[in-house]
Amino acid sequence: MIDGLMRDYIDPMWERMAQPLVRAGMTPNQVTATELALIALVSAAYLYHQSNLAFGLTLAVAFAFDALDGAVARQRKMSTKVGGYFDAMVDRYQELAVLAAIAWVGGLWPLALFAFSGGVLTSYAKARTALEIPISNDGWPDLLERFERILFLCFMLAIDGVASLAGFGTPWILQGGLALYALLTHLTAAQRINRAFAMLKEADAKNH
Repeated sequence: MIDGLMRDYIDPMWERMAQPLVRAGMTPNQVTATELALIALVSAAYLYHQSNLAFGLTLAVAFAFDALDGAVARQRKMSTKVGGYFDAMVDRYQELAVLAAIAWVGGLWPLALFAFSGGVLTSYAKARTALEIPISNDGWPDLLERFERILFLCFMLAIDGVASLAGFGTPWILQGGLALYALLTHLTAAQRINRAFAMLKEADAKNH
């Protein structure tokens, strides 16, 4: 939602940040692979240091690469269907790595599973619609899209980390935040399913 509403302001920032990668000769797929490696690295490091503040901050830096592959593709005129597919699959593995790390450190496996399934269903609701009718990748201004999910996780971890440093640390911050995240992802999936039903019903009506 935020990415769609503020695209005119956000995209130029990604374009500028991508210029060093373009000058270095990196391909979009190489940038995508790098972002996956960074997420895996900071998630693995979290298992060792178990600092929610450090994890939230390093995730924010690592996730900055998430939009740079598209910017590199546009600047180098290397946008491909394979690249789009690779990026989408990497996104799911990134979320899995982050939520699995949180589950491992916090012992929150049921909540993490609920949260991950909401994100996957949100993505699948649109992807499955595209198998039935031609759709635009835009025009799906939903509650907790990928950009919002990234921000939510980073802020949740950082807030919990700051609270711990200030002496107000409590497991309920992380547990409550992850529960809210999971709920919002499933509400977003339901929002997309409802929109898909409306679109498919309209297509059925035109065919009869």
